[in-house]
Amino acid sequence: MMAAMHAPLTLPTEVARSVPDRVEAVGWGAFEGLETARPGLELDVAWCEQRRFKAKLGGTLIAPGDGGRVDVVLGFGNRLCLGATTLRLAAAAFASSTGEAKTVALDLTGISKLGIGAEQAVEAAIEGFWGARYRYTRYHAGDPDPLESLTIVVTAEEVHSAERGLERGRVIADATRLARDLSNEPAGALTPVQLAEVAVEIAERGGLEATVLDEAAIAEAVLGGLLGVAAGSVQSPRLIKLVYEPSAALACKRPDGSIPTVALVGKGITFDSGGLSLKTPEGMLTMKTDMSGAADVIATLGACRALGVGVRVVGLAPTTENMPGGRATKPGDVLKIRNGKTIEVVNTDCEGRLVLADGLSLAAEEDPDAIVDVATLTGACVVALGSRIAGLMGNDDRLLSAVHAASERAGEATWRLPLPEAYRVDIDSEVADMKNQGKRWGGALTAALLLQEFVADRPWAHLDIAGPSRSDEDSGELRKGATGFGVRTLLEFLCSYEPLNSPAAGAAGGKVVP
Repeated sequence: MMAAMHAPLTLPTEVARSVPDRVEAVGWGAFEGLETARPGLELDVAWCEQRRFKAKLGGTLIAPGDGGRVDVVLGFGNRLCLGATTLRLAAAAFASSTGEAKTVALDLTGISKLGIGAEQAVEAAIEGFWGARYRYTRYHAGDPDPLESLTIVVTAEEVHSAERGLERGRVIADATRLARDLSNEPAGALTPVQLAEVAVEIAERGGLEATVLDEAAIAEAVLGGLLGVAAGSVQSPRLIKLVYEPSAALACKRPDGSIPTVALVGKGITFDSGGLSLKTPEGMLTMKTDMSGAADVIATLGACRALGVGVRVVGLAPTTENMPGGRATKPGDVLKIRNGKTIEVVNTDCEGRLVLADGLSLAAEEDPDAIVDVATLTGACVVALGSRIAGLMGNDDRLLSAVHAASERAGEATWRLPLPEAYRVDIDSEVADMKNQGKRWGGALTAALLLQEFVADRPWAHLDIAGPSRSDEDSGELRKGATGFGVRTLLEFLCSYEPLNSPAAGAAGGKVVP
C-alpha cells in the first residue's frame, strides 16, 4: 500500500547550543545591508559586493568555513520584515544549496532577540528545509538523499522553545510530505480503493476513527453525485470518513462544556479524464493530482493528535475516477445529491462540484460549527489568481477571516473572492434544481455558488487550490509536482480554532452579504 511507502521524517533532526564539529555545511542569516543575524559574526562587505550578494530574501552566498566545512550565508531580506516566511524561505534556500552534504547545521543563535520567537522560527525553518528537500523517488532506481542529519543551533535560553518548534515543524512537514506523495502517485497505482486503504492506515497511525463506504453503501446513502461521476470507470468509488476526537485535557470547549466540531471535505478525483466531455491529451497530464484536496484532508487528520488539536474534526473525502466508459454519465443527465437537490450535468468535466455536493451534504449532517472544503476545482481560479494563490470563498465572514489569517501565518497565500447572489441565475437549470456549469466568465464563483447549496447554512469556507496544488518548477520550498498546499493552512486553522459564536473569535461576524 502507498501509506506503507511513506515513512515519517526519521533522519536525526536536533536542537543544539553550538555547531557540532562533524557538520559539513553551516547556514546562517544576514539582512539587507549585510548585517548578520547571528551575534558576533561579521561579513566582509567588499567580498560580498564583489560577488553581488545583497542578502535579498532567499539568496545564498557560499564561502569556505572552519575545518573544511562550507558556510552558506542566507539572505533574510529586510530586517523589519523578519518572520516565519523569512525563516521558511531561507531554510529552503539552505536545503537547496547543500545537496551533497551529509551533515548540516542551521545557525539561528539569538533568533528570539530579533523579533520572532524561537519556537515559531524553528518550526518555520523545519517546514522550509524539508519542503525544499522533498523528492518523490518511488519510481527512481537510485539517487537517495545523502543527508544524514540536520542540527538547529540556538542559545541555551532558546533550547526549550526551539525543541517545541522542531517537533511541531516535523509533524507539519511530514503531513505536507504525505499529501505530496499521494498527489504525485500515478493514478494507475492509487485508485479510489487504494486511497481509502491509505486513509485507514493513516487513521490507525494517528488514533482516528475510520469509516469507508463501498459502492453499494454509497448508493444506499444516496450519494448521487459521487455515483454519477464514478459511472464511467471500472474502478469502484469510495467515501472516506475520518474522525478525530480530542482528549479531555486538550479539548477547546464552549461555555456550555461542549466541544466544537469542524468538518473538512476534500475532492478526491484520483484521475480526471473529463468524462465524456473529454479533456485534451495535454489537459490530462497532471490529472493524477486532482485528488489533492482529499490528500490534504487525510494528511491533516493524521497530524491532529500529534499537534494536540482541541476540536473534534470530521474529514470526508469522496473519491473516484472520472472516465468516459460505456456507462458514463452523459451531458443532460440529472443526478440526485444526498440532501435531495438535483443537478443537471451539462459538462462532465465539471465533476468536482458533483462529488463535493455529496461530501458537503454529509458534512452538514455532522452538525458542525464550521465546514471547510479544499479542492482543485476550477481553471477559472487559476486564470484569476495564478499558480501561487488559492481562492477563498464562503458564507460566513468570521470563518473566512479565520481561514485567511491561518493561511497567512502558515505561509500559504489565499485571496478572498465574492459569492455574488446575482450570479446564482447562471447555474439555473430548466430540468433540475441547478446545472453544474455556468457561463464562461466567473467560473470559480459559480462553482462555489453551487457548493453553497449543500452546506445547509452552516458556516462554510471553500478553498479552490487548482493553481497552487502543484508547481511547474523548483522554487523556494516547492519542487516540481504536487505541493501539499492547504495542509499547513488547515492545521494552523485547527490548532488556533475558536468557536465562531465566541466574542474572542473576532469583532466582525455573521453571514457574508452579497
